[in-house]
Amino acid sequence: MKKTSGQSMPAYNANSHFMTSLSKAPLAAALCLVSMSAAASPQVFQASRSFAMGGTGVAVAHPATASIANPAMLAADHHEWSDDFGMILPSVNARFADEEETIDQIDDIQDTIDRFEEVRDRFVNTNQPTDEAEARAIAGDLLNELNEFDRDTVRVNAGAGIAFAVPTDSYSVGFFTNANVQATIRGEFDQDDEEFLTGIAEGPTDPTTVDLNQDLESRGRILASAVAEAGISIARSVELTNGNQLQVGVSPKYVQLRTFQYTETVSSFEDDNADSEENETEKSGFNLDVGAAYAFGEQKEWNAGVVVKNLIPMELDSNASSDPLKQEQQYTLELNPMITAGIAHTGEYHVVTAELDLTKKKGFGYADDTQWLSVGAELDALRYAQIRVGVRQNLASNDDNNGIAEETQFTAGLGLSVFGARLDIGALISDADTGAALELGAAF
Repeated sequence: MKKTSGQSMPAYNANSHFMTSLSKAPLAAALCLVSMSAAASPQVFQASRSFAMGGTGVAVAHPATASIANPAMLAADHHEWSDDFGMILPSVNARFADEEETIDQIDDIQDTIDRFEEVRDRFVNTNQPTDEAEARAIAGDLLNELNEFDRDTVRVNAGAGIAFAVPTDSYSVGFFTNANVQATIRGEFDQDDEEFLTGIAEGPTDPTTVDLNQDLESRGRILASAVAEAGISIARSVELTNGNQLQVGVSPKYVQLRTFQYTETVSSFEDDNADSEENETEKSGFNLDVGAAYAFGEQKEWNAGVVVKNLIPMELDSNASSDPLKQEQQYTLELNPMITAGIAHTGEYHVVTAELDLTKKKGFGYADDTQWLSVGAELDALRYAQIRVGVRQNLASNDDNNGIAEETQFTAGLGLSVFGARLDIGALISDADTGAALELGAAF
């Protein structure tokens, strides 16, 4: 997209600026043009295998991903080719949802503003009535485009992580670190701008006196949150009186929360000011994940798992400006306990699993609330290749959602293993979302 001046230019340039920052640091804030009263944390980080299997993992995680999905799975029985050591270095994923092609709308708005300025300047120099009529017509086009752009939404999710795991017969140990960002991008068309542009399009405002770079009053609202964590996982298998094994695991971890908020009228919006420290808040503290897994059946082909993530609630308020023109509110980033239970059937060359979030997660920005019911499957071709599919349904989605709904999502992926080295890729698609995941690792 070209760099131009006008109502929409700052919104897009900020997006580009922060996406660049995001690529340099997992905790960097992403853009969100929003207006709301409360926010929650991003969705939890997923390894590529989990991403491709509908987000499942509580009852089927391999040692390298157990710290991310369910620490108890570190001590569970696995194939002999993956029960000595596991490594993820790195795993990345991203999802993008733009129902109304909002970025394309920004391009169109920028072009329209350029057209208006060119015709206005020509009218000032030539005083041709046709130029004045064209300027008024373009102002009408801009009015329509901004009305269509108002409250349209873009949502971005991005995550990255690494992990190491060493399963043993006594205690199994793992290390993990990951970061996840969720942001929503939304424009806000000011009522004064509607009256202003109507006055140009229909009179009596003189187009020669108009400078859209200064006269538009629509605001850009930026809100983003990030959650990063680093910790260790410790798990052990306990023999029960019936001869079966119960695995228990715990992951003490250090968690960092960040919020980013910036609101400014388009006439004063500056990319260089958007990432200043005065717009950010930060909070860190210790937290805990706990999990359990239980294998049963004649050949222990069934496995049930449950995990509680973020056992200690954490909150962080954003930094709201006191400037009444910005109309900023204070937003709250919440990290609350999340409980997920799952069950899986595992054979020599297949895995089928299903899991359910037992708690609902509040949506961040103009994102939907989520409570996932997920199903996933994996077919193994002689340990060298794995084909994965999945589907998940959001039980918490409702018609009152103000942004992009998350309802049914379909996933697929492929895993390749050669001499212990692994490459895992995943893809996600729905009516609103498109996503992908990539992971490099090793297991032996």
